[in-house]
Amino acid sequence: MTAPVPVLVLNGPNLGRLGSREPDVYGSTSYAGLVARCAALGLELGLDVSVRETNSEAEMVGWLHEAADAETPVVINPGAFTHYSYAMRDAAAQRTAPLIEVHISNPYTRETFRHTSVIAAVASGTIAGFGLGSYELALRALAEQLTTR
Repeated sequence: MTAPVPVLVLNGPNLGRLGSREPDVYGSTSYAGLVARCAALGLELGLDVSVRETNSEAEMVGWLHEAADAETPVVINPGAFTHYSYAMRDAAAQRTAPLIEVHISNPYTRETFRHTSVIAAVASGTIAGFGLGSYELALRALAEQLTTR
């Protein structure tokens, strides 16, 4: 039996407030619920999923550097950093393994400022608008990419 592949699931600002933050947009599942869902699906897919959340752009950039250095695949929900963080975009561009951008809501159905992602152009792909299922779809896509590498 092969060892599970390490994967980082990185979450940007305010995502630690899932369940209480705008439940009409982000749902009622807590951040702990998201972590549990990702870990359980990861086990099923042969992935060792580590879920992290930060409100700090510098910390997120550091995690992306860590992933690039270790050739670790990433699922990332940059939160508000999506729309303006060129530092995060440049860190994501250094990826050495697949990186999938996810969003719980569909940014294109929301405020105009949310329609631009500086991360999308350097990501393997983007999944948005499926609630927390966006993370599950991303992990499944990642597992498939890893088996065809």
